[in-house]
Amino acid sequence: MKVKCISRAEEDFTRERSQDLQRVFHNFNPVLRPLERAVEYQRAVNAVKLDKIFARPFIGAMDGHIDAVSCMAKNPNHLKGIFSGSMDGDIRLWDLASRRTICQFPGHQGAVQGLSASTDGRVLVSCGTDCTVRLWNVPDSSVMNMDELSDGTTEPLAVYVWKNAFWAVDHQWDGDQFATAGAQVDIWDHNRSEPIRSFEWGKDTVISLRFNPGEPNILATSSSDRSITLYDLRLSTPVRKLIMKTKTNALCWNPMEPMNFTAANEDCNCYSYDARKLEEAKNVHKDHVSAVMDIDYSPTGREFVTGSYDRTIRIFPYNGGHGREIYHTKRMQRVFCVKFTCDATYVVSGSDDTNLRLWKAKASEQLGVIVSRERKKHEYNEALKKRYGNLPEIKRINRHRHLPKAIHKARSLRLTITNAAKKKDDRRRAHSAPGSMPIQSQRKKRIIKEVE
Repeated sequence: MKVKCISRAEEDFTRERSQDLQRVFHNFNPVLRPLERAVEYQRAVNAVKLDKIFARPFIGAMDGHIDAVSCMAKNPNHLKGIFSGSMDGDIRLWDLASRRTICQFPGHQGAVQGLSASTDGRVLVSCGTDCTVRLWNVPDSSVMNMDELSDGTTEPLAVYVWKNAFWAVDHQWDGDQFATAGAQVDIWDHNRSEPIRSFEWGKDTVISLRFNPGEPNILATSSSDRSITLYDLRLSTPVRKLIMKTKTNALCWNPMEPMNFTAANEDCNCYSYDARKLEEAKNVHKDHVSAVMDIDYSPTGREFVTGSYDRTIRIFPYNGGHGREIYHTKRMQRVFCVKFTCDATYVVSGSDDTNLRLWKAKASEQLGVIVSRERKKHEYNEALKKRYGNLPEIKRINRHRHLPKAIHKARSLRLTITNAAKKKDDRRRAHSAPGSMPIQSQRKKRIIKEVE
């Protein structure tokens, strides 16, 4: 005689090992759910509205500098650490979790204009207007939380004195070399007290530079003559040069697409370029109403953050023309430097009011421990917003941002000026000979010429 019995485990019918949370089974047959699309649309609207309600991006400020914060650098070897330099020569290492100073690096007699850490996170390179480059030993991440280091200072490993002031520094992603920007581009080695190589194209000051994350020998710089130049350390001469109508204050490579970089320009816009095709920008990122001072890509390569002279921080998608977020506070002044953290969860900004501020990369993101039920709910809401995001009502709610009065007025003024210039060009084109005034796209309009 054969007997068949049905058995089931209680854990399969309860959620999170709790007896009062019974698992609910759904039949997803569309015949049984005729109002599925209407229900999902209403849930998407509610999800977008809840994002507005719970949008609290500002986490806290890190106070310690006594002068404007001019530059920052991430420590690739320590997730919670970030370096900052100020106009009075003070360099600090911060712990983002406790928002306090871990270590100080005194020594510069002028403004610190550049900071960069090596890939292994053991050496910090700093440069400034006092014509010196200093190498510092970074404390081990295992003792970062020790109280005895909270007020400690560190002596430099080496001090290199040069004949010109420095405006930026960047370390190779893979190697022991770093580059400084000033009257020319100088390539340094950790074990040499003088540059091992120098590049020069023109007589103007180089104000920013970045190494390529995919190819360690490729270097991009921007100069005060409104040019963007590409260098190859394996060659004796620069590779390509692009001249724009306005100056580029900073640039950054996309870590996931190393052939692309984005430039922060004085004309309130950011321009994304393909290094293999510089005659036209891939994308123009608009929204700022004053000069963009700094830019940094997220480690995911899907978005970047910018800091502007208009006292705001914006987060742009890498392929979008307008920012998805704008961060501002009443007390924050001109933003000189911004950085994404190494886990792409937070944004750190340094401004003219001597403070570093910590922000959430997603304004409405829930911090702390999230149980699986909450995580699944968040993922479901994100899927709904992505599916119905192009509908007018959801797009309107999602794009709306409250702006400070000064930003709103400046934005309206810029829009009026732009529309007036466009109308003037259209009238001149209508009363000119056919073909004498061709329509030029915004992606080419700001480029004067390309030199090879």
